[in-house]
Amino acid sequence: MMHSPFQPCRRLPRPQPYDRLAVVGAGSWGTALAIVAAHAGRRVELLGRNADDAAAMSRARENARYLPGIPLPDLLDVTADPAAALAPAEAVLIVTPSRVLRETAARLRPHLPEGIPLVLCCKGIEAESGLLLSEVLAEALPGHPVGALSGPTFARETALGHPTAATIAFPHAPREFVHPEESPAARLAVSFGSDGFRPYISDDLTGVEIGGAVKNVIALACGMMTGAGYAENTRAALISRGMDEMKRLAEALGGRRETVTGLSGAGDLTLTCSSTTSRNMKLGLQLGEGLPRAECFDGQPVVVEGEVNAVSVVDLARRIGLSLPICEAVHAILTDGADLRATFAALWASPLEAEPRGYDLMLHHPAAQPDPTR
Repeated sequence: MMHSPFQPCRRLPRPQPYDRLAVVGAGSWGTALAIVAAHAGRRVELLGRNADDAAAMSRARENARYLPGIPLPDLLDVTADPAAALAPAEAVLIVTPSRVLRETAARLRPHLPEGIPLVLCCKGIEAESGLLLSEVLAEALPGHPVGALSGPTFARETALGHPTAATIAFPHAPREFVHPEESPAARLAVSFGSDGFRPYISDDLTGVEIGGAVKNVIALACGMMTGAGYAENTRAALISRGMDEMKRLAEALGGRRETVTGLSGAGDLTLTCSSTTSRNMKLGLQLGEGLPRAECFDGQPVVVEGEVNAVSVVDLARRIGLSLPICEAVHAILTDGADLRATFAALWASPLEAEPRGYDLMLHHPAAQPDPTR
C-alpha cells in the first residue's frame, strides 16, 4: 500500500486546544493573532493599554488605527483591564515591543493564572542584559512555560486570512518527549490552526528566537543598500550571508542551525528583506536614501525592532567572541555615525572566505584598502 506524502511519520493523539486565550498588545500583530485565534474557534481577550482605545475598538468592531477595514470576530473581546483579560486565560500571547517586555511582565504578574504557558510574539535580545526574551520572561514571570511564535507574517495579510505559516516553539518537558501532543507548542498549534493559518511545531526555542532577532538587523542592511542604489544581487547576497550569521549565533547559544533554515529563520528573513511593508526594511531604505533618522516615517515615532536588535545582537556576539560582519556594519551606521557607503564598501572588501565555513580558508581581498600601519 502506498502512503500519502502528507501522512505524518508518527500518529499521535489529537492535542487538546486551549479554548480561552489572552493576547497582550492591541497593535497590528496582536490584533491579527487575536483574529486568527477567534477564527479558529477560540474565545480571545485582546488586552490593550488604553481604556478609551479599547472601548472604541469594541464599539466599532475593528482596530481602525492599525488594521482598518478588518472586522473583529464575535469571539474576540477587547479590554484594557488585565484582570478581566487574564483571569480566564489558559495561555497568553505577549505581543509588545521587546524593549518594554520587563515592564509588561510586571504589569501582568498579579493577574496571571498559575503555571499557564506564555508565548512571545515579539523578537529581540534585551539590550542591557544580553538575555534572550524567553530568559527575560523566565526571570520576570517564573513558574510558567515560555515559548515563541515566529515566522514570515505580515499582520494585515494574516488578519485577512491569506494562507500564512509560522513556527510555535517550546522546549520539551521530560514527559513531552514521550507525549509531544501534550506540549504547549502542540496544543497552541491546534488552537490556532485554520484554513488560513498553518502552525509548525518546534522544540528549539533558542534557534527560533535568534532567527527573529537577527533578521531585523539584516533587513535594515538590505534596506540601506537598496536605498543607496544597489541592486538585487546585493540584496540576495546580504540575505544569504545574513542567514549564515543567524546560524552561527543560534548554534553558539545552543540552538540548531537547521531551525534557522525554517519559517522562523529563512522564511521570516526573506519576507522582511523583500518588502517595505516591513518597518525594518523601510527604515533602512530611507536611511540609505540619505534621510535623517528623525525625518523617517514622515517624522512619526515608529518603533523599529531592528534598531534595538542591532545593538543587542552585536553586544551579545562580541561577549561570546563571535564575528557577525553584516550586523556589525548596521550597528556602526546606526550607533556610531559611520558613513553608510564606506561601511558597506569595507564589508565587501573584507578577507575572502570559504563557503561552507567547514572549509577553513581566508584570503586578502584585492579591493581592500592597504593597512597604513603595515
